[in-house]
Amino acid sequence: MTTLDTTFIRAQFPAFSEPSLAGWAFFENAGGSYTCGQVIGRLTDYYTKTKVQPYYPYPAAQAAGAAMDEAYTRLAGYLNVGEDELHLGPSTSQNTYVLAHALRGMWADGDEIIVSNQDHEANAGVWRRLAETGIVVKEWQIDADSGRLDPAALDHLITAKTRMIAFPHASNVVGEINPVAAVAAKAHAAGAIAVVDGVSYAPHGFPDVAALGADIYLFSLYKTWGPHLGLMTVKRELLDQMSNQAHHFNAGYARKKVLPAGPDHAQIAAAAGIADYLDAVYAHHFDTSDEVVEIAERGRRVHDLFQAHEKALLTTLLNWLRPRTDIRLIGTGDPELRAPTVAFLPLEKTVAHVCKTATEHKLMVGSGNFYAVRPLMAMNVPLNPGVVRLSFLHYTTAAEIVQLIDGLTDALS
Repeated sequence: MTTLDTTFIRAQFPAFSEPSLAGWAFFENAGGSYTCGQVIGRLTDYYTKTKVQPYYPYPAAQAAGAAMDEAYTRLAGYLNVGEDELHLGPSTSQNTYVLAHALRGMWADGDEIIVSNQDHEANAGVWRRLAETGIVVKEWQIDADSGRLDPAALDHLITAKTRMIAFPHASNVVGEINPVAAVAAKAHAAGAIAVVDGVSYAPHGFPDVAALGADIYLFSLYKTWGPHLGLMTVKRELLDQMSNQAHHFNAGYARKKVLPAGPDHAQIAAAAGIADYLDAVYAHHFDTSDEVVEIAERGRRVHDLFQAHEKALLTTLLNWLRPRTDIRLIGTGDPELRAPTVAFLPLEKTVAHVCKTATEHKLMVGSGNFYAVRPLMAMNVPLNPGVVRLSFLHYTTAAEIVQLIDGLTDALS
């Protein structure tokens, strides 16, 4: 297995050479990652050279449109979906809101949907509101101790009227990675669709959406080293059935059908920088001299590279957290089963004290409920002040994990 070169990786992110951030270890990546230089460069180029209405016949407009098209093509390749199945909107919360309206037109009063209570509210609230329109909403409940979603519990919820199962690839507080392919298969066997919130999973390596079987997969590009956009993939045959959410005259355009208003053109163009970054990571770590590897396979290899590095760091952190009796770890302590988004509830110190002390050690950590209100309530965790959350990505180093453990040792003592 190729080892991730963190020196090379960090050289791709201007934040790591920014003097004001020197010495600080960033552990709130689940709220938004650092942005890679490739994205920043493309954003600057767009605003400098092509900040015009795209697709008109003059050169600057043609270049602007081509830059936007490139983002769709290359990101779709890394996610292993069709170019016309990828959509970029202002945020994942907004995208989910629009999808709920688009899908409601396909369903009759009395039809049923299943929504988990492990979700971030962006992938829970919008679906639950459909109960006000005649849809029956059933809740797939987590285990109150572990926060785990048991796929077997779906067998008691799915009926002939089930139209959708919505759930996270990984919760932003529980962290356990859910078996998306198995749940999607259950949905499809019942004639339902699987809608997957990938916001807390995709930053740890782009998924192969086709292999997962998700009909809709959503995540946020500002958490995957890019601009503040929400990305969603929608299977084309499903998109064809959904009600148009765009201007009536744009109903025939796949890229516009579920976007009432388009996001910033410059940010769309800049999103291609994420693909530039993944290309650079692949070229640096893998021998490219004797093979032509399709983009989806490159994505799978980079995904595995990121995951291996993160799991090694996560193992160190969990080995330190797991035996402690002065905290309650939220979710599993097995690094093989979770993403490196680790929340805990201090039992002998306040959340505020832990975060204040962590800051004194130049640690950027988060606290609160993170809009994961439903899972925390189900696990009997107070919403105010919530939990301490530690989240990191592939650009995190072993030295920063040591810095984190040292700071938390002081904070909890």
